Amino acid sequence: MPVFLSTTDASFEADFASLLGLKREDAPDVDAVVAEIIADVRAAGDVAVLALTQRFDRLELTPATMAFSPDEIAAECARVSPEDRAALELAADRIRAYHARQMPQDAQWQDSAGATLGWRWGPVSSAGLYVPGGLASYPSSVLMNAIPARVAGVERLVICCPTPDGVVNPLVLLAARLAGVTEIYRIGGAQAIAALAYGTATIAPVDKITGPGNAFVAAAKRRVFGRVGIDMIAGPSEILVIADRDNDPDWIALDLLSQAEHDESAQSILITDDAAFGRAVADAVDKRLQTLTRRAIAGRSWANNGAIITVRNLDEAAQLSNRIAPEHLELCTANPEALAAKTIHAGAIFLGAYTPEAIGDYVGGPNHVLPTARSARFSSGLSVMDFMKRTTIAKMTPGALAAIGPSAERLARSESLEAHALSVQARLDRLNWGK
Repeated sequence: MPVFLSTTDASFEADFASLLGLKREDAPDVDAVVAEIIADVRAAGDVAVLALTQRFDRLELTPATMAFSPDEIAAECARVSPEDRAALELAADRIRAYHARQMPQDAQWQDSAGATLGWRWGPVSSAGLYVPGGLASYPSSVLMNAIPARVAGVERLVICCPTPDGVVNPLVLLAARLAGVTEIYRIGGAQAIAALAYGTATIAPVDKITGPGNAFVAAAKRRVFGRVGIDMIAGPSEILVIADRDNDPDWIALDLLSQAEHDESAQSILITDDAAFGRAVADAVDKRLQTLTRRAIAGRSWANNGAIITVRNLDEAAQLSNRIAPEHLELCTANPEALAAKTIHAGAIFLGAYTPEAIGDYVGGPNHVLPTARSARFSSGLSVMDFMKRTTIAKMTPGALAAIGPSAERLARSESLEAHALSVQARLDRLNWGK
């Protein structure tokens, strides 16, 4: 059973703090192992990657077979049913249209001193997209990572997707094709992250790495950050549903289970202003767990990390939501827009009873790569901006330099940076000679 909390309980603050402090990440001490793998790949390149792939994925490759050939991609894509293809194409179209609106604008102006200032935006040159393999092989993640990169204008996109025992998910390859990615390697784990960051004879290095992965992948992304950019270190999935009594308990139960079924470390929380409704949702979860395909995983997640919190009113619910800063926030209330205005920390918000979080995972349009573990307090979900960088622009006319240069010289001398000061002074002296 999940924990049941109420803000009217004397022990609520302590119990709520305990809930927030749960360590849900099932991450063994992998850093030392990952450090060794990265060092091995840096030293031996393809040889190390191939050996590690055989060891962990039970797949024997050569440099020539590390990547899927165009014929292999075409053959796998042909295996996809027309119905699945249509669903994937709809998702790709909606994701592309949404992210196209995120493109930032260049700007340039002349200020009162006569200086020309501004900025320009441009994409990173190359990006590596990690796609988990095996049971956690999700074509939707391919679309969510690759399409924003393509919209941003990234020239070279590389996918690393492990295929344990040689098992391939054709939907992953079709998603890659729909997103315009043709460079796809069947390698995974920390060795794939190292290859993307440092390069091998077969795999050219990239500028940024995005995409989810297990504890080894997360640890590798931490270690290569600085050499390359990364999107985020994603933790277990989480959902917070704020719902009033005028909802179907079974719908809310399914929404909670939609995240619980991801893995045992996922967390599902319901906040409601009606205790009886909370109990009805708990009963509905128990009933659904009797037949759910992934009931073992979802059941452990719900029992170990789930919670139902009863509040006095929805304003109190919004306050608690901001402290939780959830990855996914569903607002199933009479006026979800008003409540959304009060919830300032969330990775993604889903408004109304007819907007289940699962829509956002596939076809809604916004990205489903979102901040977890309360990091929505200071970060955002994946977007076009993750694949772009801003370059500032400045141009001084002689008049502009004469107007603001003396202050720059003075500040440089206050910091004891003589060459800084002299570089400005020399130009000011030249201007003064003409007087």
